[in-house]
Amino acid sequence: MHHHAYLWTGPKDRFDREALRRPPHPEPPPPGSRPELTARYREVAGAFPTSELPPLETAYWLVKPRSLIQGTWDEAKNATAWLGERLAAYAPRFASGAQRDTGRLAAHVTAAAERLAAGGDVSLGFYLERPAFLSLALVTCSPNRDRPALACPLGP
Repeated sequence: MHHHAYLWTGPKDRFDREALRRPPHPEPPPPGSRPELTARYREVAGAFPTSELPPLETAYWLVKPRSLIQGTWDEAKNATAWLGERLAAYAPRFASGAQRDTGRLAAHVTAAAERLAAGGDVSLGFYLERPAFLSLALVTCSPNRDRPALACPLGP
């Protein structure tokens, strides 16, 4: 088992486009469906796996391009060290002063370590100034507990 790290920052309105953040339905619309439904399905089916937008379900980071992986670690403590470093780097830009609190940030890292050690995934999000959004994720891989059928983006 190992852990992949992902980071995304961008405009809040782009992050809010949830249709591009969810995987397409496993079955395409049936023949004879409305053309706009078929076109929308094709758009999402083509865009979802290549989009850098954070998926609504954390495990689906594994189907995104491998170039989006910020780091990979066998040990949860190394993955959470990366998370702590990112939180410290972005904290001055957090829109909420309460979220900048160092005790609160340390609690996020501690909780993430516990979750990864149990085989889970970690996903954190913060509003930044402008308005922008920061998404941080640590995804347990080989296999992922929530989506074991998803292959490791780095291959076997």
